[in-house]
This record gives sequence, structure tokens and C-alpha cells, in this order.
Amino acid sequence: MADMLNITVLMENETRSGFHPKSTLEQFSSWYGGIHGYLSLIVCFFGIPTNFINITVLTRKHMQTPINLVLTWMAVSDLLTMASYVPFAIHFYCDYPSNSISPDKNSIAWMTYLLFHVNFSATSHTISIWLGVSLAIFRYHHIQSPETGNFARMRRLIKSRIVIFGIITGSVLLLIPNYMSTNLEIWRENSSMYVLEDLKLGTPNVKPVVFLNLSLYSVVAKFIPCFLMLVYGALLLRTLDMQVRIKRRRLSKLGVIIQRPLHTSRTTVMLLAVLVLFLLTELPQGILIVLSLIRAEFFEDVYIPLGDVMDILALVNNGVNFILYCSMNREFRRTLLRMMCTMSTERKSSLGTELITDSMRKCSLLTDRNASIRNEFTHEDVQTFNLRCNDGNAVMSVSAQQP
Repeated sequence: MADMLNITVLMENETRSGFHPKSTLEQFSSWYGGIHGYLSLIVCFFGIPTNFINITVLTRKHMQTPINLVLTWMAVSDLLTMASYVPFAIHFYCDYPSNSISPDKNSIAWMTYLLFHVNFSATSHTISIWLGVSLAIFRYHHIQSPETGNFARMRRLIKSRIVIFGIITGSVLLLIPNYMSTNLEIWRENSSMYVLEDLKLGTPNVKPVVFLNLSLYSVVAKFIPCFLMLVYGALLLRTLDMQVRIKRRRLSKLGVIIQRPLHTSRTTVMLLAVLVLFLLTELPQGILIVLSLIRAEFFEDVYIPLGDVMDILALVNNGVNFILYCSMNREFRRTLLRMMCTMSTERKSSLGTELITDSMRKCSLLTDRNASIRNEFTHEDVQTFNLRCNDGNAVMSVSAQQP
């Protein structure tokens, strides 16, 4: 994700623009930087609500399995990563050109937020990739020993919670050197503009703590997770192939003619798709980090122009899981549709209750009005009758007095 190197890409683009002829890769970077912020916002505005839906569906009581628990925390991590990216993309790409420096853009407040975003996104992204590793390991061991029963299920849930807690804690501890080595500096003397400290990668002037930090980060947060994903992904593919062969053998013994490819576990296929996305986004970035450390000018000539591209690929990886779940997980689709139907029914019921209440209120007002009118007419009729009676008595009295 937008770790320390990728954010340094932004700062280097700002300080280097216009000082030397641009290569083809730098020209592409300059062009793509003009649309990167808007593309990132589109991906984030799709990924944030869909990850929230993932969390809501996967936390239903009947959906609580070790795999779904890991997927839930992966969705939480992805959601927080994209939520942190939205203000960063708006300010540093949409409100201002990506290769510019100004007092408003590079104020101390916004650069402090950038510093927070650097460390937070690196942490959440490291958590996500190790959760992806745990997915592959949990699924493989579940296929190898498919225990059933409530006791086995609870034991696996407890084990998955411990693993998730260990991943979160370990990721924070791993990135402590990253937190300490990322600092702000004044761009020029007597200036109110701030930038991230130049790492001087690929040069003899690179600080030992920076070199050690990035070396550790590339190995522990990139290469080892990718290696484990490759190993367990290959084991899962081998297991799927063995299951298909066993099904074919059983059906052939029964004399069944197989005309279509046999279906494999959709859950396993879905997890393999998640692993492939991680490998496509993480492995190239790990290779580029190592090359930036050992080759002179590689960081400026290659890594910097490709920084925004790696960011958008990582964002797409964070936001595409909802599509994978809906297309490959039948239980996820059923739960989502059931929740939508329940919400629709409750909304209709609430609307019907409101209509009935409103009708009853109107009927009550109409009844009170009619009663009031009836009371008014009755009172006037009594007064008129009394007046007429008094007039009649008076007439009779006058007639009796006349001779």
C-alpha cells in the first residue's frame, strides 16, 4: 500500500520536477499523476461500502468460521486503509497537482497527516498480507483434516482468533523502526513548507537504520508472505486436482459418463483468487524495494515513476474482494440476499405502520371535528328554540291583556 517508499515517491516528484529531461517512464508517471487521485477515489468509494458489507455478512452467527473470521479482519484492514487514503488523495492529488509544492499543500498540518497516513497504511497493509497467508494455511489444514462437530469448530475459532491477534501485534512491532525513521523536514530555509525526509536510497549516504528498516520490511512483509502464499497455493491446487481425480474414479466405477468438468470447492477457488491478487501486487513491489536499495539511481528512475501505479493496484486489491465473494461463495450470496430481503420487509412494515398511524390520526381529527360541529349546531338550536318560546309567551301575554 502507500508505505514510506510510495509516499516518498510523491515528495521526490515534487522536488525533481523540471530539473532534467524526463524519460518515457517519467512522462507516463506525470500523465498518470493527473488522474491517479480521481481513480483512487472511485476505487475507495466502491471499496469502503463493499468492505462494510463484507464485515456485516461475515459476522452473521451462521457464517462464523475460521476462514470467515480471517476474511472479516481482512475487510476491516482494507476498509481502514482506503478510509485513510481518501483525504490523502483529495488533498495531494485532486486539490493540488501531484508534482507541485505550495505553502497550503505542504503545511505542517497536512504533512503531519501524511506522516500518520504513511505509518497507518503500511501497518494495515502488512496485516492484510499476513492474514492472506493465514487464509491459505487454515484452508489447507482444514482440507487435510476435515473435523466436524461443535468442539472442533470452537477449537478452530479460538485458534484463528489467536493467530489474528498475533498478526496484528506482530505487524505493529515489526514497523516500529518504520515509525521512528519517517520524519518531516523543512523544504528550504526560511520556508513554511514541509516534506518527508529524503531517504537517499541507492546512494552511499543512506542511513543504516533506513537501510535495515527497508531490508527487514521487504523480507518480512513482502518476500516471506509471498513465498508462503506460493507454497500453500500450490498445495491447495494439488489438493483440488486430487479431489477431482478421486471423484472421477468413483464415478467411473459406478458407470457414470462424465461429460462436463467436475466442480471443485468454490471456497478454495475463491481463496486462491485472493492469493493471486496479493502476489500480483506485493511480489513486484518487494522486488522493486530491494533493487532500490542495491542499485544506484534505480529508486529515482524506476521506483518513483511506478509508485502511483503500485498504489492503485493495491487499492484495487483491497476493494475487489466483495466481487470475489459474491461470484464464488454461494453462502455469502444467500446471506446477503436474506439480509436485503429482511431490510426491505422491515422498511415496508415500518412504512405500513406509519400509513396506518397517519390514517388513524386523520380519522380521529375528522371525528373530533364532526363532534364539535354537531355540538355547535345543537347549542345554537337550543338557543333558537328558547328565544322562539319566549317570543310566543310574550305574544300570548299581550293578547290576553287586550279587552
